[in-house]
Amino acid sequence: MNALHINGNDLTLEAVREVAAEGRPVLLAADAREAVDRARAVVEELVASNQLSYAITTGVGKLSDVRIAGDQIRELQVNLVRSHAVGVGDPLAVAEARAMMLLRANSLSKGHSGVRAIIIDRICELLNRRVTPFVPSQGSVGASGDLAPLAHLALALIGEGECLDENSARIPATDALRKAGIEPLVLEAKEAVSLINGTQAMLAYGTLSLLAAETLVDSADVIGSLTLDALRGTDVAFDERIHKARPHAGQLKTAANLRRMLEGSQIRESHRECGRVQDAYSLRCIPQVHGAVRDTFAHCRDIFEIEANSAVDNPLVFISDRSNAELRSAERAGMPVPTRPEETVVLSGGNFHGEPVAFALDFMAIALSALAGISERRIERLVNPALNEGLPPFLAAGAGLNSGFMMPQVTAAALVSENKVLAHPASVDSITTSGNKEDYVSMGMTAAIKLRRVVENTRNVLAIEAMAAAQALDFIAPLETGPRGKKAHAAIRAVSPKMEKDCVMYNDFAKIARVIAERKLSAMLD
Repeated sequence: MNALHINGNDLTLEAVREVAAEGRPVLLAADAREAVDRARAVVEELVASNQLSYAITTGVGKLSDVRIAGDQIRELQVNLVRSHAVGVGDPLAVAEARAMMLLRANSLSKGHSGVRAIIIDRICELLNRRVTPFVPSQGSVGASGDLAPLAHLALALIGEGECLDENSARIPATDALRKAGIEPLVLEAKEAVSLINGTQAMLAYGTLSLLAAETLVDSADVIGSLTLDALRGTDVAFDERIHKARPHAGQLKTAANLRRMLEGSQIRESHRECGRVQDAYSLRCIPQVHGAVRDTFAHCRDIFEIEANSAVDNPLVFISDRSNAELRSAERAGMPVPTRPEETVVLSGGNFHGEPVAFALDFMAIALSALAGISERRIERLVNPALNEGLPPFLAAGAGLNSGFMMPQVTAAALVSENKVLAHPASVDSITTSGNKEDYVSMGMTAAIKLRRVVENTRNVLAIEAMAAAQALDFIAPLETGPRGKKAHAAIRAVSPKMEKDCVMYNDFAKIARVIAERKLSAMLD
């Protein structure tokens, strides 16, 4: 793959995935390097002149009134990293940790943090040489950003803490750096706080979860169409005129997907003149429910893309461009040229606060819970002999002797109910930290961690529906669904054969879940 040149302004979520999961190399763009160097010069001048500036010549948080000067500045950097690396719990997966590293490097590349370019170069070097810090997932309240997770990244940069090897086993960071031929960094003024101040841990989770969730909603359209056809549902509810009368973008998209999936279905034609007027909500309202999920994801994508290309450090360095115009004007007029043509200011603020990301993470969990919920209701209609349009009870050949899909519906119900608990928003909570200096926090990392579980649960519910829908379609043969549906059915059957009698199914669920994750079902919409 071509190297990704980061500049803090145009990183895409897809590029994050390419670096995190596929190993795309990363470099600091030349124009970004210039901006980073200019901001660094401002910090070094503040240190040289011993000016009072938060986190540059002072402590942090509640200790911001403690003056730091001289040789203590380097000591402060090490102390900040060590004291903030207090995470507990399961570590970030390798892809999540790599996404966090890239997002942090990209934010620093905007040139507002005042770090040396070598900080960004070294993070890129770790990514390119597959050195992954060990980052415990718990310990962040989402303001001042994800302090604890990011401190574990910084710890590896200075040659302390641990990393994950190629087998995801924990090894000392010194060994990992030595094996990769990377020198530990000695941090200078402000660099520790710039490394640990930000939302990149929750954003890493959110980015990878969103990309997975977008595949899930596409797959749900495909799987839902198979279920509807197997239940001899009508496509009238997907008529474009209905959806143009309520033109939510996601609803329009899902309705169009369903029309394409059902086009050419022999099953649909076999009952076109039947007396049923309309279907149950779990079939008829697929565009309205799936579409609302799509619109939620679109909103969250906007939030994540903005956050991925934002400066979320504190304080931030700003260099005014207006003075350059004044300089050119002075040169034209033959007036004395200022020795320093740029106006600079260092401002303290709260861009590290995770509230925008936390809200989006919680919103995604709510939307995915609905996607799994309506899928489970469709499973119930497939297996319930009172609802499944003449299909065998529980889709079992020889029902009674065989239980068929009786228990998979129970598993789906368990996952859906768990999602309902996990969908309770973390961002409505707050707890005071840092001696009441940080008195309102986002809890964004909590939202991120539980979202990952909701993604996994939803994928498994859809896998169960896919397997049940394929079984139902087999019972309707020789009538066939449409060409796209037949391809989807074949993709399911490639990993899960038709059930002729009761068998162990959990491996089939896992295989179909992988088919979904790998976009082999959503590809039917391409």
